[in-house]
Amino acid sequence: MVVVTGQNKVSGNPDDAMSSSDAEDDFQEPATPTATQAGQALPLLPQQFPEVVPLNVGGMYFTTRLSTLRRYEDTMLAAMFSGRHYIPRDAEGRYFIDRDGTYFGDILNFLRSGDLPPRERVRSVYKEAQYYSIGPLLDNLEDIQPLKGEKVRQAFLGLMPYYKDHLERIIEIAKLRAMQRKARFAKLKVCVFKEEMPITPYECPHFNSLRFERSESETKLFEHHCEVDVSFGPWEAVADVYDLLNCIVTDLSDRGITVDHQCIGVCDKHLINHYYCKRPIYEFKITWW
Repeated sequence: MVVVTGQNKVSGNPDDAMSSSDAEDDFQEPATPTATQAGQALPLLPQQFPEVVPLNVGGMYFTTRLSTLRRYEDTMLAAMFSGRHYIPRDAEGRYFIDRDGTYFGDILNFLRSGDLPPRERVRSVYKEAQYYSIGPLLDNLEDIQPLKGEKVRQAFLGLMPYYKDHLERIIEIAKLRAMQRKARFAKLKVCVFKEEMPITPYECPHFNSLRFERSESETKLFEHHCEVDVSFGPWEAVADVYDLLNCIVTDLSDRGITVDHQCIGVCDKHLINHYYCKRPIYEFKITWW
């Protein structure tokens, strides 16, 4: 029978004895790292990539050359595959990028040969190019439709003070009214006017001269707020009221909101003498389901 005790037999030779401090030193500084320590240190080591790189982007598989991923050095892909960062692999050994891969093929096609996506995918590919910080692709996409037209449209909307705030107000008012009335839709009045000064049949032929001859005190007589829910204007640009209406409907539709509108008249507020407001009033119908 073998008996195991809780104490080890101490050798009588003092040279063979090990002090407690020596034991602690050996425990704190092992000659070789443990498996756990090696696993933790692995991501910090430089990573080597093959010339042909298999990729898994959000569950979609791609294969490309390493040089393609490094085509433009200031991009996220070039940084990821520079060897300075650790990239995990899936069960099949593909390098994994945790991103929707739907438009990653368009990204690769540009990096390979400068090809641009078809028009219907331009906006989506632009979003991916922003994520991967591919400046040359962003520049190319911004110079074609529909992004080129969007830049022109945004330049016009830059003249509109509080444009985005007014859009939010339209949505909020329509939501509250629909909820209060338990209705499928809600209606609200919107004023869209381009000119600051009122126009009447009497002053139309001489509008420009009358407009600039008015003193500051006289101008204040024409200042008022139409009795509407939201008011857009004035602005100075060639684009007219219908152009701004198109922008409003487009931006609401892009947010998934169904909107119809029609002109229901003008503001008939009397200002002074024979001057009336005459700003156009539109009825907006927001349908929620």
